[in-house]
Order: sequence, then C-alpha cells, then structure tokens
Amino acid sequence: MHDQLASLYPQHLATVRERVDQALALAGFDHLLIAAGTPLRKFLDDQDYPFVVSPHFKHWLPLTDAPGSWIAYTPGRKPKLIFLQPHDYWHVVPKAPHGYWVEHFDIVIVSNAADALTALPTGKRAVIAAACPPTDGVEANNPAAVLDYLHWYRSYKTPYELMLMREASRIGARAHRAAEAAFRAGESEFGIHMAYLAAARQIDAELPYASIVGLNEHGAVLHYTNFDRTPPAHSRSFLIDAGASAAGYASDITRTYAAPQAAEFQALIDSVDAAQQGFVAKVRAGQSYPELHIHAHHVLAGVLREHGFIRMSAESAVESGVSSAFFPHGLGHPIGLQVHDVAGFQQSERGGSIPRPQGHPYLRMTRVLEPGMVVTIEPGLYFIGMLLEELRAKPAAADIDWARVDSFRQYGGIRIEDDVVCTGDAPENLTRDAFARHG
Repeated sequence: MHDQLASLYPQHLATVRERVDQALALAGFDHLLIAAGTPLRKFLDDQDYPFVVSPHFKHWLPLTDAPGSWIAYTPGRKPKLIFLQPHDYWHVVPKAPHGYWVEHFDIVIVSNAADALTALPTGKRAVIAAACPPTDGVEANNPAAVLDYLHWYRSYKTPYELMLMREASRIGARAHRAAEAAFRAGESEFGIHMAYLAAARQIDAELPYASIVGLNEHGAVLHYTNFDRTPPAHSRSFLIDAGASAAGYASDITRTYAAPQAAEFQALIDSVDAAQQGFVAKVRAGQSYPELHIHAHHVLAGVLREHGFIRMSAESAVESGVSSAFFPHGLGHPIGLQVHDVAGFQQSERGGSIPRPQGHPYLRMTRVLEPGMVVTIEPGLYFIGMLLEELRAKPAAADIDWARVDSFRQYGGIRIEDDVVCTGDAPENLTRDAFARHG
C-alpha cells in the first residue's frame, strides 16, 4: 500500500495546489497559511484535551500529529512545511517528517512557536486556523471565499484519498468483526468497545468519532456512548456505530445484530439491510441526495407495514409523519477528512446553501451526487419512547399496532451504514468490500 500511496500522492498534491491557486486568485490573496492547530487546555487545569489536527492541514499531507506546525503555500512555489519539534522532555517530541511525501515540501524544523511564525511569508495572506485557542502573532481570517471554494472541491476525492478511505474501511471492518464476536460472547458494552479498540489498534482519541455501542434498549438512543460495564442479564440486540482512521481519513460504519433467540428482530434487520443495499445502488451521478432520502422513507414505511407495525400505506405513513417517528434522522452525509464532511449543503464553489426538504430537519446533505463524492447511506428503524408517545397523540395512531410496536422496544433499534463512492458507473461500497475481506 505504501508504494501505491507514493505513486498517487504527487497527483493528489497537484490537485490540491491547483484548487488553492484558483481560490487565492478568486479572493485576492498572495499566500495560503494553514495552522495544524494546538490542543485546547482543560478549564482550570494544566492538561490539554487530545490534539485534533485541522482537516485543511491533513488534506495536504498525511501528518496528523504535528501541533503548532504550519503549511505555507504561495502559487508557483513549492509548498513549505514549518514543522514544530520542541525541546521537551515532558512529552514525546514528534519525529522529524519522513515518508513518501516529504520530497514535495520545503521543510523547516523549528523548536518554538515564535520561530514558526517568523518562517511564514508576509503579504496578503489567507490564514486558515481555529479561533480558539488563538494563535499569537497571526490573525486567523478564514476568508469565506477561500473556504467555500476549497470545501466545494473537497467533495471530489482524489484516487489517493480514496485509497486511504479504503484503508480506513478495512481497519473499521476488522474491528467490527471483533465487536460482533464480543457481543456473541456475552460481553458488556465496555468490553465490546475494548475489543473494538484492540482490533482497530487505535485508541479512542485516534478514532474519527466517539463509538456508539448499545445493547438492547440502548440501540434506541441515536448517540448512545455510555458504555455500561456490566453485561445485561440477556443480550437481545446490539447496535454499533464506530469508525476508524487512516492518515486522517475516516470510515463510518454501523451494524445491528440480533441474539439467536430474537428471530423476529433478525427478520426486521434483514429487511432494513435489503432496503439499505437498494439505496446504496442508487448512489449514482445525477441522483439528488434529498430525493434519495425521501425515497428511503417510503421504502422503510413499506418495511414497517410488511412487519405489521402499521396498517396504513407507505405513502400515508410518510405524508403523516409516521415514518419519521421510526426513522428520525437523515439518510447519511458526506465523509472524508471529517466524518460529517464539509459542503453537504453548499450550492456552488461560491458558497450558498441548498435547503433541506420540509419536515426533514436532520438531513446532512442536500446536493446532487457526482463522481468522486463519498457519502454514507445509513437508514434506520427505532423504537424511541419519546417519539412513540408523541405519535400516540396523533390521528395516525389508530393505524398502528401498538402491541407489536411495544414488543420491539426491548431491541432498541436498527441502523445499517456503509460508506459509498459515487463513480461514473456503479457505486463502490467501501464498507461491504472491506467486510468481504474480513469475512
């Protein structure tokens, strides 16, 4: 894989440079400065939160542990990396840059933040940096015109980026297999999570997001991250939403499992899985993502009817809001350098916003799919107490089999999520391909 990345990286960097050239010309800047960032200090403490590198920084190079470092780029010149390597015996000092990418940068190694700033070019500078903590000596202006342009084109992944995303998916699939085995062995949520981390060979801070590991009713909490230390008396169901990282690129994978004795829940999982694969097949150029989301509501309403939860038609279930009580979130989102990647609502390279469909406030993407985009497809069906109680008060409640609905509360819910590449032809399912390798 190293050799493949080495061969693909020069074209990736050329693409990034070309986009930045256009963005700077559009906005009237001479230089682009990107701060890797520094860790946030904990309140009233002398310790920091785990460092998270800027996504703009790691877009240029596979360097995720370089706090205080900078990328400086002037169109027509070789990009410069100002690498902070402090004199410090309290912490592990970052190793000097090495690897397939270093020959493409002028690298300046400094020992303190002040020296890093003196190595930055002067003039009209677009400075991409976090406002907190502030960077003394440099104003982070984060020009909207530059960010809009770069975010728009980040939607289109280079072959280099796709290779790293395949690796993130392989790591995630391997860890998901270990998590399923831990569930089958009767482990607690905490024990399952430990098995996941061990198989991924990544600690919590290295994962792209906080893992969701829910047994039984906990699967109904969309962002459940409590990690019970004691196994339940009976593990009936298991929902895990967990990803992995590869050089700063994310995978985002969700799977739901039923215990052997929960045959009725397994049948519902199978139906949602079949529906999900149908949605994946529609990740093609020209497909409106919000229209795919609405289509998913109709299909999942059909699943609810097929399994005896509702008596109304799928159309009525969507129009009356019944489907939203069981499927309350969006179908998915862009993914890449960030789990919920940028520009999901953006209208063009000049900015703007495409509104969500009315009645679907949690959809995270409203664009039309194009080759090079990577999105998640994550339909779900849940038995969420608060939403079900609201549904009971509506006229449509008469067409719901409440005894059957209540019997499924013990399982929590179902979500199945894959990361999918839109191509010029059939979609590439990064997640299913990765699971096939770890079967």
